[in-house]
Amino acid sequence: MTDLEPAAPDLSAFQALSASRRGWIQGFLIPWCQTANVPSLLKAEMEWGDIAGRVDPQFSLWLWAWSRFPVLYVEGLRGLDESFLVRVTLQDGSQYEGYPDSRATLRALLVLVDREDGKTVERGPLRLDQVQSVERI
Repeated sequence: MTDLEPAAPDLSAFQALSASRRGWIQGFLIPWCQTANVPSLLKAEMEWGDIAGRVDPQFSLWLWAWSRFPVLYVEGLRGLDESFLVRVTLQDGSQYEGYPDSRATLRALLVLVDREDGKTVERGPLRLDQVQSVERI
């Protein structure tokens, strides 16, 4: 090897960098998403490629934001958990029941679906920063 040839990459340095990045995502980024207000989340979404890389904000930023309500989130699922009937209580005290619709829920707007008289009924969209609680029923 001459002085002009680059040194062989150090695999342990890359592994340390990768572990550090995972730690930052788990220890800082996800908790931030779980507590940030909607305007801050929208601003972060505009720069998400620089913040989180090439991961779709719908399946990271917004999913992590909705995970502040644990009944909506399952680790590894690419969307909200649609398996259970939930009751959403808004800050004004109003309540809505239905199954979370992961495809219809976009960004900070949650959509619930249910069946009434044999027909599909949508409830919402319910804005993330207006939701006080979500519980399974």
